[in-house]
Parts: sequence; C-alpha cells; structure tokens
Amino acid sequence: MIDLREVDWRERARGFAAAAGGAPVTYGLMSLCCAVFLMSPLSGFNPVYGDADALLAAQAGYFERWGVIPSELLDGSAHAALTPLTALFVHGSWLHLLGNMLFLYVFGAMAEERMGRVEFTLFYLVCGYFALVAYAVVHADSDQTLVGASGAISAVLGAFLYLFPKARVTSLFPFLFFLPLRFPAWIVLVFWFVLQWLAARGAGSGPGVAYLAHVAGFAAGFLYAWVRFRGTRVKVPATATEGERQP
Repeated sequence: MIDLREVDWRERARGFAAAAGGAPVTYGLMSLCCAVFLMSPLSGFNPVYGDADALLAAQAGYFERWGVIPSELLDGSAHAALTPLTALFVHGSWLHLLGNMLFLYVFGAMAEERMGRVEFTLFYLVCGYFALVAYAVVHADSDQTLVGASGAISAVLGAFLYLFPKARVTSLFPFLFFLPLRFPAWIVLVFWFVLQWLAARGAGSGPGVAYLAHVAGFAAGFLYAWVRFRGTRVKVPATATEGERQP
C-alpha cells in the first residue's frame, strides 16, 4: 500500500483509475501468460498431451520450440531470433507463473499509466527481449532452455524505481518471518536488485533462475525511464501497491 497524503487530486485520480482497471496492457499480458500456461503441457490440465512419458516428451518439446536456447540464438535462423519474444509468455511451473504475475500486477499498472499503453507495450517487449538475449550472449555455449517473463518484469521494476522512488510498498521478507512491512520503493527495489546481482555472480548457465536476465532487464528499464522521463519524474506516490519477494 502507498500513503496518499500530499498527493494532488490529479495524481490521486489517475492512481484510482489504474487501480480500477485502467491498465489494460498489464492485465492483458497477465491474462495471456496465464492462458498460454493453461493450454501448455506444463499445467497438467490439457489432456491432449497425454500423461507419463508422453507428457514429459511434450514438455521438453514445448520448451525447445518456444524457449531461448543460448547456443542456438545467434545461429541466424528466424525461429531462434523470435524465441526471446515467445519465451516471455512461457513459464516452467505454477510457482514460476504466479510469482511473475504477482510482480507484474503490483508494479505494472503504475508504470503503464505513466508511460501510456503503446509505449508500455513496446517497453515491456523490447526490454524483455534484451534481457533474454543478454543472458544468452553471456552463456552462448549453454543448451539449457530459458523461459519466463522475469526479464521484462525486471525492466518494469527498474522503471518503477526511477519513476516512483518514494512510493511506499508493502513487502514480505523471508528473513523477517514474512511480516508485511512498508518501505519506500527505492529501498525494496534496490535491495532486490542487489540480491539479483549477487546471485548472478555466483550462478552458472545450468538449470535454475536466470539472475543475469533479471539484472539486465532491471538496468534496461531504469536507464530507459531515466532517459525518457528525466526532469518529469513523478515526485510523490500516485496510487497503492504491494510487493513480495522476487520475480
């Protein structure tokens, strides 16, 4: 939640509009990711993929078709070049999907309202593409498939940090027993970024969380917001939001 004291009526009205459904791109992206997951062999709800060995084979083929394979990305094929876009809508598990959608829901509406629908859409897709490509370039020899919206959502977090640094975010921290505590967004997001940076330094190219994609996406989002909105940053919180651990 964000304290609305000292917010002028125009900012408050825009904030309530976003909270009431004025962020169609954010909610559309969430709906698309959820629909893709439910129709995929990963959800367990689509009987067309069969079960047991057939289901495992379908899941492996699904990742190879729609995910980013770093060792193949720079081979020049049209399919490989498109995978950083398709991978943004593919998630490996329910936990992966729900974690990413929570962060997009929390931070996406305000960023979309500030940027506008078309600009936010392009920002999300381009930064997400860049984040996955950055990871693939660094791990160019890896055959592990990379999927998920984390890079794009990290870019949203980076932009949010620049645009709304004083927004008071309710967050849950594991080391504080998941107590809901309120902090300025800059504290929460800088803390999150430092954790991703430290994890990226120690991570390899094998299965697991692509922390480097988070770092690249966050940096791209922050730099974009700094260049695009420098001198016009919202100086006070505009609406209410909540946060959790990490995308």
